[in-house]
Amino acid sequence: MKVGFVSIIGKPNAGKSSLLNAILGKKVSIVSNVAGTTRIRVMGVKNLEDAQIIFVDTPGFMKRPKDLMEEYMVKAAKESLEDVDVLLFVFDAKTGITEEDLNLFKILKRDYSDKKIIGVLNKIDGISKEQVLELIEEIAKTFALEEIVPVSAVKNTNIDELLKTIVKYLPEQEFKMFEHEEEASLPLRLHVSEIIREKVLQRTYQEVPHSVMVITDSIEPAKNNKDMIVIKARILVDRENLKPIIIGKNGQNLKKIGTEARKELEFLLGKRVFLELTVEATNWRTKPEYVKYMGYMG
Repeated sequence: MKVGFVSIIGKPNAGKSSLLNAILGKKVSIVSNVAGTTRIRVMGVKNLEDAQIIFVDTPGFMKRPKDLMEEYMVKAAKESLEDVDVLLFVFDAKTGITEEDLNLFKILKRDYSDKKIIGVLNKIDGISKEQVLELIEEIAKTFALEEIVPVSAVKNTNIDELLKTIVKYLPEQEFKMFEHEEEASLPLRLHVSEIIREKVLQRTYQEVPHSVMVITDSIEPAKNNKDMIVIKARILVDRENLKPIIIGKNGQNLKKIGTEARKELEFLLGKRVFLELTVEATNWRTKPEYVKYMGYMG
């Protein structure tokens, strides 16, 4: 049996989280159109007939952390690479090869030269077949990769072929690392926070890209209804002028965020959800207690 650890690496917004979600068939890492939105170290286990693949989805690499949160994100990303067997280097087919790709790959080859690296050309649904072939050829000439697999995470295209390719490079082992398939290592509060945060980012687009986090204060059964769960959460922004953007005119934007998050939470928890959201301004990025909440400090 083949068993091993795989880390998903690539520039911000290359589609790493979407790829992990497509592989596991379940949303486990926050997905939005804002670069650098993954904050949690998420591990997913994919059980196949002849293999077990343990995936680690890392936060985007940043050259110079600007605050305590980014410092711990970079530390977590580097730590995740130490013991993995295979690296998936994700390219964005829509942007082609960029300077970020070149710089990141240089770091990987310098610091993790013993790792097998598979190229994953993601978002092929956004370009023509001819462009896909041309880009694969260009990547093969530029990067020293074991193989290159073209995929579309959002369309679930060629994911099975990617899994077969990964298994080829995993070590042989007599037994599985996990007896039962565990699809996410997120504690429930963090999972709830990330779902809410995703909805915030989707509704505010580029206006509050890295200035928002969500703290889930409580998840409790409703007092008078055992089939309902009451969730209280705070949306934190680091500047007062961002609050009106999230709240919207007459609170309409916050209401829509709450509605979208509630629907997904009800699907996740299998019960009706009453979601209470508030918005606060605080310099959360420099406060150790918030960094610890996100799972980066022991």
